[in-house]
Amino acid sequence: MNTRMIQSFALLGSLLLAGCAPSMMEGGAVKDGAKGGTPSRLDVAQPAPDVAANGLVLTSPEIADGSTIPVEQTCTGDAVSPALAWSGAPEGTVSYVLTAFDPDAPTGSGFWHWVNYNIPASATGFDKGAGSKGGTLPEGTVTANNSGGSAGYAGPCPPIGAAAHRYQFTLYALSKTLDIPAGASPEFIGFNLNGATLAKTSFTGTYGRDK
Repeated sequence: MNTRMIQSFALLGSLLLAGCAPSMMEGGAVKDGAKGGTPSRLDVAQPAPDVAANGLVLTSPEIADGSTIPVEQTCTGDAVSPALAWSGAPEGTVSYVLTAFDPDAPTGSGFWHWVNYNIPASATGFDKGAGSKGGTLPEGTVTANNSGGSAGYAGPCPPIGAAAHRYQFTLYALSKTLDIPAGASPEFIGFNLNGATLAKTSFTGTYGRDK
């Protein structure tokens, strides 16, 4: 093969690569999802992983980050939802989503204990017991069904004798309210956070049962 032929093949290869590059970009995650690709549990449950807290802070007087959740907040006690407070929402926040999730539940996909969306931007927290029967949430807040099939807070209730589970309380600041069909699953709501989340923050409590 002479030098001229080698140069011709090299030029042809460069042109083909240049022509393929846009198509490869169009075939990324967004387009694949539109074609019905099945995202992983984390993709469904959480917005883009590069979304930072951006000043958003979530705390609870009952549950410090990394601490054991008090019995009162669990199924061993009265399953009273914890008080929550938040601040530091980024500019442009229109609503919040608040979830409580157990990634260690033996279901293969975790267990959603609490899912609230369209919390107004004016809200700065939930009172203790707000997610329990008879409790009151900020006006406009919608509570979805938890993984147990009922609306409201389901207290941590890991299998007896199992290692302590983690319970992640997460707050999302959104650039819009969510138009979600009635009865939508927590996973569907989580999927709709993608592209609308300005910031998120969380803390984790643990709980295990001996009896």
